[in-house]
Amino acid sequence: MKITVIPAIDVIEGKCVRLTRGNYDKCKTYYNDPVEAARHFEDMGMRRLHLVDLDGARESRVINWRVLERICEATRLEVDFSGGIKSDEDICRVFDAGASFVCIGSMAQQNREKTREWLERYGAERIIIGADVRGGHVCIQGWKVETKTTIHELIETYLPELKNVMCTDIARDGMLGGVSLELYRELVARYPDITLIASGGVGSLVDIQALEEVGVSAVIVGKAFYEKFKM
Repeated sequence: MKITVIPAIDVIEGKCVRLTRGNYDKCKTYYNDPVEAARHFEDMGMRRLHLVDLDGARESRVINWRVLERICEATRLEVDFSGGIKSDEDICRVFDAGASFVCIGSMAQQNREKTREWLERYGAERIIIGADVRGGHVCIQGWKVETKTTIHELIETYLPELKNVMCTDIARDGMLGGVSLELYRELVARYPDITLIASGGVGSLVDIQALEEVGVSAVIVGKAFYEKFKM
């Protein structure tokens, strides 16, 4: 496959968990130590990891940065980190802890001036704009708040500098029921120069192959790794 498969580790209270449709009340723990999960992914031949600080997303500040630090010390995985990055201190701490990339979600919507500053300071290659979408609109603050901004409006805010976008279909996240193929097909056609990372709904290799066929560059795989694929 040409598409890059990126396993996900979501962290709450230092543990590796998965939510369903972003609902914190529907939380299942898979590993008490996320480092163990990261090592499994590395042993499988994975090179990238998507690490989500769910505590940080909920509290609007980076909380689980030491988990990131431990994973970067224990593996050679290139880690992109998201959740709670709201300040210069947050983003510096995440990069200092070993992240190769950071994913900016709520801040990309709420503070566009600061996000543009980070794109310039750290380089667009290391910044991923995260667009969590429900019904065509971007949601922020751990998916709790739905804005009036569409994913197209968010992306076009940062063009032409923008290079990386991660788009999550919230309605499909954690459901293992298939991906929003039409959404990603349309985004690839509309923004051919952007590296698009799809997220939400992967339940089989067929889903990954379908995303590759429409031109998606990378895909986040979460619950499918823990419950359907062999680790």
